[in-house]
Amino acid sequence: MANWFVTTKKADFNRIAEKFNISPMIARIIRNRDVIEEEEIEQFLYGTLEDLYAPILLKDMEKAAFLIQDKINQKEPIRIIGDYDIDGVCSTYILKKGLQACGARVDTAIPHRIHDGYGINEQLIDKAYEEGIDTIITCDNGIAAYEQIEHANQLGMTVIITDHHEIPFQEKENGEKEYQLPPAAAVIDPKQEGCMYPFSSICGAVVAYKLVQFLVEVMQGEDNVLLELLEFAAIATIGDVMPLLNENRLIVKYGLASIMHTRNIGLRALITVNGLEQKALSPYHIGFVIGPCLNATGRLDSATRALELFDTQEEAKAAIIAGDLKALNDSRKEMTAKGVEEAIHQIEESKMKNDKVLVVYLPECHESLAGIIAGRIREKYGKPAFVLTNGEEGVKGSGRSIEAYHMYEEMTKHKELFTKFGGHKLAAGLSLEEKNVERFHVLMNQTTTLTDDDFIEKIQVDIPMPLRFATKEFTEEISLLEPFGMGNPKPLFAQKAVSFISGRILGQNKNVGKYVVADEQNNRYDMVYFGDIEKLNQYIEERFGLEQKLSLYENRKTTIKLAVCYYPEINEYRGNKNLQIVMKDYQ
Repeated sequence: MANWFVTTKKADFNRIAEKFNISPMIARIIRNRDVIEEEEIEQFLYGTLEDLYAPILLKDMEKAAFLIQDKINQKEPIRIIGDYDIDGVCSTYILKKGLQACGARVDTAIPHRIHDGYGINEQLIDKAYEEGIDTIITCDNGIAAYEQIEHANQLGMTVIITDHHEIPFQEKENGEKEYQLPPAAAVIDPKQEGCMYPFSSICGAVVAYKLVQFLVEVMQGEDNVLLELLEFAAIATIGDVMPLLNENRLIVKYGLASIMHTRNIGLRALITVNGLEQKALSPYHIGFVIGPCLNATGRLDSATRALELFDTQEEAKAAIIAGDLKALNDSRKEMTAKGVEEAIHQIEESKMKNDKVLVVYLPECHESLAGIIAGRIREKYGKPAFVLTNGEEGVKGSGRSIEAYHMYEEMTKHKELFTKFGGHKLAAGLSLEEKNVERFHVLMNQTTTLTDDDFIEKIQVDIPMPLRFATKEFTEEISLLEPFGMGNPKPLFAQKAVSFISGRILGQNKNVGKYVVADEQNNRYDMVYFGDIEKLNQYIEERFGLEQKLSLYENRKTTIKLAVCYYPEINEYRGNKNLQIVMKDYQ
């Protein structure tokens, strides 16, 4: 079972509530998100695009913008080299459209996941040189490409890096980190030393957006392009799982509002093909519907297809590409399910299930699915997980981590094993020789400092609150805190001794529970549960007996009482709006 913790951060909630015209409970939730100062609270509740940080605060921003301005004025050809995931595609599109708005001669190149691997490489640089490209601008990659940038410099090319990943470092004997920046003409990355940007947890597309924003200002370009490009910064922020705090919340909030009326023909086609045209888009729709379609093309085909979708001006062509992307994603889902099944079998049938860091080798798995499968394995076992596959040149893999395990730093301890690696705290990518697979498995477990406590799921409860306080009015007030996502989760509440009166199992896969529950005053509420129904029923049977479980689903009297962790939401169906309680966990 998960451990529940009630967040008990202190503040004068009544004073905050009065000053900002909110309820004390909303004031308490905001404080739980570590939003403390009045200026921060004001921005959290009522912030606008005017509150976004100035691009010039990013180190090397001025240097990069004036370099690009000179290249544009001299009519030098510029090539943008992006990445094949959602952040890379959106970054590439933002830079291309933004530079075009400033009059640049610009084209793009996105590495092929299998043939090129991640990020800029010497082949891409040589190709650009042969084609007469003067300047390369990277986006969502490049910060670890020291040798590649050195090679471009030797060819007399200008390279500007825009990235958001961790800066590579070597650890000295005294434990200090010695960071190594590539020798580019300008490096824009909020994680580098000496950068004054107040919020470093932005994605590559936001870094690209800031460069365009500053360049448009410097060159007096078409600033109406900025609102359209904000949509793609928002999509990438959600898709790259950035925390929805600080300016990320504003980018996503206003970006989603703009997407509802997007003028981008390709994006509109993708929304339509997924049946979302009549919906108020949320981070869920981007993260679990739109985003996977964009990622699928980079996994199973070429990410240039997604870029082509955003670029097209023809509705018929957009509809065809959007349909292809959805079909690719449907295929990806089937292949992923097979890979997950095989990975679980491998873990369960070996001593591996006792490991603190899971390393699964699936030689036949499509290498592009390793990251998704690693994510599913992490979710199932609550442990850091690496999934390795056979690539064209040796073994390639991806890792997904838990909060207590900094994946990139742990890999840095054993960098001699890898032919290539990179990433950040919660995700990483790697390449290594097949002979090092087992050694990698052993070393990652031998040197980890993870303890048993790190694997227990922790649920932060905002307020212990009886169900009767979860009114429609309060639920609507909670919407002030949207958009919800990583770093800004939906507020959670808890109540003990909730009586379960009756229940039904719904859904095509019988994976949704719908219940009528009652509090101690016998007020009744509709409650839904989207978690593991089989596990819930097993728990009820063990705790209350088989007869009670059967009674629950046969509409007979039960004595089942559980403490529930929940959030309220307004369910809209056929124009009717009703309050329902969503159970997150139970004890």
